[in-house]
Amino acid sequence: VLTNARKEEENKIVESRMKNSIKKLERTIKNGNKDESKKELDVTLKNIDKALNIGLIKKNNAARKKSRLAKSVNSME
Repeated sequence: VLTNARKEEENKIVESRMKNSIKKLERTIKNGNKDESKKELDVTLKNIDKALNIGLIKKNNAARKKSRLAKSVNSME
């Protein structure tokens, strides 16, 4: 039971970190800052991979998120 509680806490941290970095990246894309968006994309992809590796999200879900975010950054002026 203690192990479950600890893993649940770790999963919440990783999931919230992933979601917050996605939101932050979307804000920088909306503001139109391409250099900052590219830096933020690296951080976001790392957080998505971390969530994938511990089993929070599935492989195709991670690939879809990464692809859509990269596409939106690359389509900036």
